[in-house]
Amino acid sequence: MSSAEKSGLAIKKLREFGYAFNADGQLRKIDDITGEPGEEPFKFSISDDHKKNQEHYEQLADQIPEIVYDLLEQNGLSRTYVPEDIPQEQATFIFTNPQKLVEPKKLIVLIHGSGYVRAGQWARSLIINNSIDHGTQIPYIKRAQSLGYDILVTNTNDNFRNINGENHPIPRLGHATAHARYVWEKYVMGCNPESVAIVAHSYGGAIAMDLANRFTKFFEDKVFAIALTDSAHFQIPVKAKHVVLDIACNWVSSSAPLDTEIYTGEGEMHSVSAGHPKHEWTSYSAFESVFKFLEEKYERSQEIGSTSKKAKTED
Repeated sequence: MSSAEKSGLAIKKLREFGYAFNADGQLRKIDDITGEPGEEPFKFSISDDHKKNQEHYEQLADQIPEIVYDLLEQNGLSRTYVPEDIPQEQATFIFTNPQKLVEPKKLIVLIHGSGYVRAGQWARSLIINNSIDHGTQIPYIKRAQSLGYDILVTNTNDNFRNINGENHPIPRLGHATAHARYVWEKYVMGCNPESVAIVAHSYGGAIAMDLANRFTKFFEDKVFAIALTDSAHFQIPVKAKHVVLDIACNWVSSSAPLDTEIYTGEGEMHSVSAGHPKHEWTSYSAFESVFKFLEEKYERSQEIGSTSKKAKTED
């Protein structure tokens, strides 16, 4: 079954719940007369039984991944199954643009948080209650494309496959950190990029710190920016601290205006307000600031690289 067919099936199931996405990417209750999305947004409470309400929400939310996967492909990304040496139905997948990354001048890697979100999502609650642009990585992808980035979208929470009625961990990618390490080494380092940026949300920040710790030399040489939104990284690894402090910023949930400096302690990562007090909103609310940061860091890296090349030539 193709991605479009899977998405079509998910959209059909959404309609069975009485909902559909309108032209603005907002989930709305289907109008009984027109059969099209109306004005009424998603309603969590369908009964006095909280358990039933939660089950209804989860069943509806289960349709979101396939719809987002299809949107990624509609926006020019291609699916690559990993690991490559097992049947596709037993593997997970990542998304890239172009499909085969070959020595990109600028590569951006997107890493979502933990839990139920999958590739292309920041916060499924925002997708359901606000819009596709609020809760997915699509705006980041479109902006990155316009700025000339090649793109890699990770899928770090997709770690198990049902085989003969039993859940089995995907070989070598059985947990989020393993997925990220494998994809980073094989597809990021493997494509020999000139420069790399990371954007990560929530637990994705912890994954980014693990990558910096594990592949410190590559980060020193190639990674020019790490943009985190309300990161859950806890601490910066000592081995990579000199790199991280130089190229990273964390947009934290806060009621303060966007970009207000937030002091988090001596020797800690530079942190600013994401312009919103709620965790799940930070990637959306910090969007413009994140890309301003990325472009400034990229320009700085190019200036440093140019100065370094000039010095070598003069030697």
